[in-house]
Amino acid sequence: MTFLTWNPWREMEALRREVERAFDSFGGGRVSPLLCGPVLAEQFARSYPYINLSEDKDHVYIEALAPGVDPKSLEIGIVRDTVRIAGEKQAIKMDVKPEAYHRNERQAGKFIRTITLPVEVDGDKVTADYANGLLVIKLAKAEAAKPKQIAVKVA
Repeated sequence: MTFLTWNPWREMEALRREVERAFDSFGGGRVSPLLCGPVLAEQFARSYPYINLSEDKDHVYIEALAPGVDPKSLEIGIVRDTVRIAGEKQAIKMDVKPEAYHRNERQAGKFIRTITLPVEVDGDKVTADYANGLLVIKLAKAEAAKPKQIAVKVA
């Protein structure tokens, strides 16, 4: 007697094939870019721009990779331990019809990214610089969030 063990990867692959078959019967094997647009745009808005988040004793740093973004469209908002980055990435104006694309991976449009920081920051002590597609935000930690050195008294 053989026992089959449950394999989640096999199940997910079967589900993927089933979804592909459903789309094949719907649109002749090729999904229209118009059908993918809203889903991809929503994913794009949640994860763009890509960031690095780091900290030292006094500051938190956000490096956001945002090539093609108009610096005038950038808005940065801060409340306690949350940063909101918003802006717009302009589409490249080309005379290509959507159905002519084989790949269209360069997303464009408005985006909002909310980032929860590891500590509370002082909203009055923030700087932001944008150069060569990189947005660098330097946030001073709130005094309450900075580490305190406590002297130990010896009796």
